[in-house]
Amino acid sequence: MSSADSVFRRQFFHGTRADLQHGDLIAVGYASNYGERKALSWVYCTGTLDAAIWGAELAVGSGPERIYIVETTGPTEDDPNLTDKKFPGNPTLSYRSRDPLRVVGEVTKWQGHSPDQIRQMRGGLERLKKGGAEIID
Repeated sequence: MSSADSVFRRQFFHGTRADLQHGDLIAVGYASNYGERKALSWVYCTGTLDAAIWGAELAVGSGPERIYIVETTGPTEDDPNLTDKKFPGNPTLSYRSRDPLRVVGEVTKWQGHSPDQIRQMRGGLERLKKGGAEIID
């Protein structure tokens, strides 16, 4: 394979209930979509649509579940909430950054998880929380 064949733009997604527009920035300092809703010192994105769907489905709030296509504006690192600390490698292609994510589009047609899957995931997260795990920082 030539180097030209291996150069592809990496696609990132962000699942939320926030109503955002093309060009908006998802930046640190805003309340988290999850848990105690504390101000975040990181912004999060994923390279898989499935992980973004989970993000949208588990986000707090009453707005519709949204999946945004985002681009990074600075360096990213593996999200330690979902990588080597809990799972080998980075199977969900989950990342975090201190620099904003720019909204460049929205995925409007996607299939969510079943109510039973969501209930099981929420139960698992609640067990982790009761065990003292900090899910998102």
